[in-house]
Amino acid sequence: MDRANAYAPYAYALLRIVVGLLFAMHGSQKLLGVPGDGQTVEIASLMGVAGIIELVGGLLIMVGFLTRIAAFLASGLMAVAYFMAHAPQHALPIVNKGELAVVFCFVFLYIAAQGAGIWSIDNMLGSRRPASAGV
Repeated sequence: MDRANAYAPYAYALLRIVVGLLFAMHGSQKLLGVPGDGQTVEIASLMGVAGIIELVGGLLIMVGFLTRIAAFLASGLMAVAYFMAHAPQHALPIVNKGELAVVFCFVFLYIAAQGAGIWSIDNMLGSRRPASAGV
């Protein structure tokens, strides 16, 4: 393994943590008004449900717990957000201001496929499982 590959697990963990935190902040802004101007959305609305998925999913991804499920749901949310809010405006994400939704969607899809990695609750719980007999 070359030197750069030795740092890949740490870079991936940092990516998961930072992206999860940023996503959770979108949810906290919608539900709690923080960070921001204090305005919130109705929790029983489409934006309220999105805020719940963003806040809870982002925190789960950040700490690495139920990571694959949370990331898959977050990826789907971002795909829906893009096609409902951005794509009707214009076909190109750079024009319709949907780049962040596209980037979140594909980063979360990658995290769902890759799993939590190091520095995660999933990894800690997985290392405590007894080895299976046989196979």
